[in-house]
Amino acid sequence: MPAATAVVHSDPKILGGTPVFVGTRVPVQVLFDCLEARDSLDRFLEQYSTVSRDQALAALDLARDALLARARPA
Repeated sequence: MPAATAVVHSDPKILGGTPVFVGTRVPVQVLFDCLEARDSLDRFLEQYSTVSRDQALAALDLARDALLARARPA
């Protein structure tokens, strides 16, 4: 899996520091908003063609890993 810095970037000069996909001005939050609205990953990628499938999947992997790292065994 790519390092977080290879997928997501935050720079005060780009959208006021909002985390975006590297090499784009697309906020990572947009991916989660689209999925929450039941849009498919393919639909997101059609709408935001500057984001690659690999970037989107890597962002989802990072989110999953962060969530699982915080989970405590039952």
